[in-house]
Amino acid sequence: MNFGIEPATSASSERHFAGFNGAALKRALAFFLPVAVLATLACGLVYLEVQQDQRSGANDPQYQLAQDAAARLDAGAGPSGVVDTGVAVDPSTSLAPFVIIFDAGHSVLAANATLDGGVPVPPAGVLDAARNGSPNAITWQPRAGVRIATVTVAWLGGFVLAGRSLARVEEQERNAELLAGAAWIFALGALAAASLVAACLWPHKA
Repeated sequence: MNFGIEPATSASSERHFAGFNGAALKRALAFFLPVAVLATLACGLVYLEVQQDQRSGANDPQYQLAQDAAARLDAGAGPSGVVDTGVAVDPSTSLAPFVIIFDAGHSVLAANATLDGGVPVPPAGVLDAARNGSPNAITWQPRAGVRIATVTVAWLGGFVLAGRSLARVEEQERNAELLAGAAWIFALGALAAASLVAACLWPHKA
């Protein structure tokens, strides 16, 4: 015997399903969008802070090396006595810092760096941008695949450049980027799920 229960149940389910696809999804989207923007900004800001901290920290040893060398040169020490030329640093394979001393005409006086069989020399503008009391810190790429964090300091007879390969720092930056990206995707997925649940639990009009 048919008491009309099934048609009523079917109609109720259809209304509930239609309401979920319409109003509930709109509510879920309204919940999701603002928090998704906040999550994106938070992940981006965290990554930028980590990246800037790593990049700025990459210059710290070079500041000390360049300024100490310039002070010794200004005090009368000879270039060959300031730079240990016994072991040459190749920035394409080594993470060790190096020092190059130039005269006022940009000629190399002493160096413990080597690249492709010679001493790497930056563009003249890199040296000329350094002034007394105002070091010039830049990223220098002498050739493809080699990026160096350099600090140039002026001394009475020319310039002192201290540098170090950025290979390790850039690897850390890539790792930080991957972690930030994974955290962002996870956060968006969790927020989307939470928004759908909140929309389903939102009180419906009778």
